[in-house]
Amino acid sequence: MLAAGCATLPSSGPTGHEIQKSITDPKEAGQLQIVEIADAASLPVATARRALPFSENEPSPTDMVGPGDVLDITIYEAGIALFGGGSRIPGDGTGFDPSAKVEKLPPNRVDDGGYIQLPYTGRLRVAGQTVSEIARRIRTGYSGLSQNPQVLVSIREDITNSVIVGGEVGKPGRLILSTNRESLSDAIALAGGYRGDAKDLEVRVTRKDVNGEFRLSDVLAGSERDLRVEPGDRILLLRAPRSFSVMGAPGRVEQLAFSGSAISLAEAIATAGGANPNLGDPKAIFIFRATAAENGQPVNTVYHINMMRTGSYFLAQRFVMRDKDVLYFGNAQANQPSKLIQIISQLFSPIVAITSGVSALR
Repeated sequence: MLAAGCATLPSSGPTGHEIQKSITDPKEAGQLQIVEIADAASLPVATARRALPFSENEPSPTDMVGPGDVLDITIYEAGIALFGGGSRIPGDGTGFDPSAKVEKLPPNRVDDGGYIQLPYTGRLRVAGQTVSEIARRIRTGYSGLSQNPQVLVSIREDITNSVIVGGEVGKPGRLILSTNRESLSDAIALAGGYRGDAKDLEVRVTRKDVNGEFRLSDVLAGSERDLRVEPGDRILLLRAPRSFSVMGAPGRVEQLAFSGSAISLAEAIATAGGANPNLGDPKAIFIFRATAAENGQPVNTVYHINMMRTGSYFLAQRFVMRDKDVLYFGNAQANQPSKLIQIISQLFSPIVAITSGVSALR
């Protein structure tokens, strides 16, 4: 009766033997693979970091002009002036007024085609040029109309030399690059810093239709992920905490967040509370991991570790958990009869209590 009853008892999951048997089932062949964590050679290889999706270019000049920028143009003239209204000095038939005339043109926005409009000379293409190059071209255009004009050009509103920073930062918006050598961490700091825990944040960079995703903790660690930003980049900080799920003998189904930028299997087991001493089997601890091969095909791997072996505790410290791993504590086969006895006890305890009560009344 006990043997028959144990097979039908409710359970939080299969035993370690049942898991291993199901993996070797012909129906599962080719879909699952089991790896026994018995020594250092059986530990999963650390995931190779993907190469940076962006090529490293030379920093562009900080005074480069492009569409959307607003320019301030000032023209200095002496003698007969095109803008300043220069005239002959009264009583002097040979000289001209030597004082300089200053004409500040209205703010000039660079249109979508990269042109600005100037009086007397018409449209001038300035996109992709620095302010000094633009000043020389304007002076050349006015040289036949004015006596030795001097031109100063400055950027009033800088759109070209900027990046957009958004998401979980203190001051989202447009950020002007002062040197064009600012790194990703510099841009985040200039935008008011990040909000939340660095280990839970992801940085997404969009550059000319190419996207890159990095963990903020890696960026702040000073790795190659702390790349140099370029004008036109869009930087977005998103909350994307990493976690693992706990199932099986603990009697609970729970999703636990990583306590740091990376955690080991030993830390994961401790965070989950370990195997239940009444229900769990420390010899049957499994990690279910779904990954993808280079060809894009799914790869489902089950890692098994026997924590009754002393060496397994050292291996568990070197086993690195990944995001969305499932940590499963197998049920102990020996606890099934005790479950049946507990259920039978619960069924008959009311009868025993009533019988005892009747005897007391007599």
